[in-house]
Amino acid sequence: MNSTILYTIALVFLFLSFVKDRQKTKMALLKAWKSFTKLLPEVLAIMIFVGISLAVLSPDTISKLIGSESGLLGIIIALIGGSFTLIPSFVAFPLAVSLLNGGAGYAQIAALVSTLMSVGIVTLPTEIKYFNKSTAILRNFMSFVVAIIFTLVIGEVMK
Repeated sequence: MNSTILYTIALVFLFLSFVKDRQKTKMALLKAWKSFTKLLPEVLAIMIFVGISLAVLSPDTISKLIGSESGLLGIIIALIGGSFTLIPSFVAFPLAVSLLNGGAGYAQIAALVSTLMSVGIVTLPTEIKYFNKSTAILRNFMSFVVAIIFTLVIGEVMK
């Protein structure tokens, strides 16, 4: 239902844009298409990886690794895994739901998602290139600390 409303609103605004300035709307649509086609291979690869991972990892394995019974070790596994994994948010959140349905714990999912969104060990060389080394390392370290705090709060709230 929400998707239908959002798509309808987007189409209405697209139509209004087209009526106001056909050329700019066509250029915007072309740019959007180019961005989509550049992003598509990466997204498909990630989705395939996630799909295969969920097919291989049984709910029992997920519960043992990052289930609510896994405790501190599961949280550490999720914090480290999220820090080293590069998954966009629109894939991370559905993955989190799938993992919860598969037996993962709330604190462990909070650790995984918060580090997925904020800590980037894989992207650190790129960050260092655009910023400087100390800034990139400090940003990642502070993000990791905030992820730990967030995980502890979610762990307490969702008990």
